[in-house]
Amino acid sequence: MKATFYTHFTFILFLVFAGNITLAQVSAKPAVKPIEKYKPPVVQSYLGNITGKSAATGIEEAKNIISLPLKIVDDKKNNYTVVSYQFAYKRIGITEDEETGKTSPQSDMVSNQFTSSPLPPIWQTNITEGLHKGESLYFFDIIALDKQGRRFFAPELKITVE
Repeated sequence: MKATFYTHFTFILFLVFAGNITLAQVSAKPAVKPIEKYKPPVVQSYLGNITGKSAATGIEEAKNIISLPLKIVDDKKNNYTVVSYQFAYKRIGITEDEETGKTSPQSDMVSNQFTSSPLPPIWQTNITEGLHKGESLYFFDIIALDKQGRRFFAPELKITVE
């Protein structure tokens, strides 16, 4: 009886180990497609008719263009979809020293990431109501989408108010 038990036990143990070995076989991997290189188009970023990293404009024109959408255009006048961008507004204010009563200019910066253009109405209102000479509007990390759905970075746009 013991011999029969050991024989059956050994046979079952052999089947368990043989099953694990056959399941542990490496299956063939599917062929991996090579990633094709993508050269993004040469584009410019526009807000109204202003473009470039060192653009300058007057206060009234800056108030008008802040409500316009950010556009990405190539040299063939093809428009690209803006997926997201970051916007920073460097504003200048005046601080007063409480002890001496002297005032001095001081700047700060507010920024946020946006996924739609133009800027939200609250941003447009705050900027147009407080825009001064020497302040700047800065659009950066602009991500655009081409017609095949590929994403690429568009050039930044910095506008200084004169």
